[in-house]
Amino acid sequence: MSIRNWPEGERPREKLLALGAAGLSDAELLAIFLRVGVKGRSAVDLARDLLSGFGGLRQLLEADKTRFCAEHGLGEAKFVQLQAVLELSRRHLASQLERGGALTSPTLVRAYLASQLRHLAHEEFAALFLDTQHRVIRFESLFRGTLDSASVYPREVAKRALELGAGAVIFAHNHPSGVAEPSDADRRITTRLTEALGLFEIRVLDHFVVGDGEVTSFAERGWI
Repeated sequence: MSIRNWPEGERPREKLLALGAAGLSDAELLAIFLRVGVKGRSAVDLARDLLSGFGGLRQLLEADKTRFCAEHGLGEAKFVQLQAVLELSRRHLASQLERGGALTSPTLVRAYLASQLRHLAHEEFAALFLDTQHRVIRFESLFRGTLDSASVYPREVAKRALELGAGAVIFAHNHPSGVAEPSDADRRITTRLTEALGLFEIRVLDHFVVGDGEVTSFAERGWI
């Protein structure tokens, strides 16, 4: 049966208008994005099949173009639309963060950093540069690849912080393995960066390790 023939309270679009987006399941939200199904399958049926086939919503959203477009009912146009939606979401988080002090919104900081780093297949080290009132100046990726004491350069980080006039910084990097437990190398890097930036009275407020579904804070561990 076509979704148009469903009871009004069960149609995804009408349900969203009545209950808000949070009241819909992953499949219902995805069905609204898909707009139409395929022969013999409604958009909701197709959405359920896709979520099952990819292993969940996150895996679908983070699939590369080849994998995404290989699925029946998807294609390049849908891939382009999805990437635009994801980028809009990241920019929305960034704009929310920029309106207030980073330390007044720790949950938002976590969400923003996860949105920037969690989907990457390689390890990447980034920084959220803040002014003296802890308002966001800029988020920048600084280093990529396997992180160790030889691949992260405190001098370069300090130079960039001074160029931006930063008074504080929050570091973040991802673990492609999905495990958000900081390594000994992560702790050594953080210590070196804290000491280097401290020479210029720039505070390191935190270092987040972004995993599959978890984000670990050095500050919460008492390591900063």
